[in-house]
Parts: sequence; C-alpha cells; structure tokens
Amino acid sequence: MANLFGRVLIISGVILFLIGIMLVFHVKIPYIGKLPGDIYIKKENFTFYFPLMSSIIFSILFSFILWLFSKK
Repeated sequence: MANLFGRVLIISGVILFLIGIMLVFHVKIPYIGKLPGDIYIKKENFTFYFPLMSSIIFSILFSFILWLFSKK
C-alpha cells in the first residue's frame, strides 16, 4: 500500500513539475480550451469561460495514467 502511495506522489509531482514548466515558458497546447463543449460567453463588460470538455479529457488522461501505474 505504501509503495502505491509513493508512486502516486512521484507521478503527481512530475506532472505538476511539467505543468509548471509549461506555465513559466508560456507553452501553448493546441486545441486545449477551444474544444467543442468548452463554454465561452463574451459580452460587453463580462467574459465567462468554462473549459468543460478540456477538463473531461484531462480527467480521462490522468485516470488512465494512474491506472497504468496501479497495475503490478
């Protein structure tokens, strides 16, 4: 059990590190935030953005990565 928890922490740390590097160097991932299903409403003095489909895709990818590392 501790071995699995250690793996999850290491993988989470690596993923957070990579996301941080991308934010520092302003790396743009194509199509993220502009997928069908992402909600974007712009009016005169108001802008609302909710990346629904992007969030679902990230969740599926993260779940798949964790599933790969949980297999023995």
